Amino acid sequence: MTTSSTQPPDILLVDDHEQNLELLEAYLESLSGTVRMARDGAEALAMVQQRKPDLILLDVMMPKLSGFQVCRKLKDDPATKGIKIIMVTALNEESDQARAVDSGADDFLSKPVNKVELINRVRMHLGR
Repeated sequence: MTTSSTQPPDILLVDDHEQNLELLEAYLESLSGTVRMARDGAEALAMVQQRKPDLILLDVMMPKLSGFQVCRKLKDDPATKGIKIIMVTALNEESDQARAVDSGADDFLSKPVNKVELINRVRMHLGR
C-alpha cells in the first residue's frame, strides 16, 4: 500500500520505551502526516484494526507480542498484508535480520536509529 503523494501518510510507531517513541516522532516531524503511537504489540494490532496506517515502524523486543509476531500476524492477514513494515531494533545479528524478513518485514533499521537513514527509508516505502 503506497500513499499518494497528495495524501499525507499515516505512520504507526510501535515501541515499549517512551523515549524511543518520542525520538522517532521527533525524527519524523519533517514529514507531513499523522504519527500515531502504540506501546506494545497488542495495542498496535488493535490500532491497525481501527485504522490501517501506510507504514509501521515496529520494535522487535516488546512484552506481550514481539515485533516478529506482530509483523507475521499483519502480513498473514489479507486486509493488512499491504502495510509497509520497517523493523527497528537493537538486535543486529544477520540471523535477526533474516528473522525480520521471514516474518514479512519490508525493511530493517538498527538502533540507535540514524535520522537521515530513517527519513530516507520512510520516504522510499511511502513512495515519496
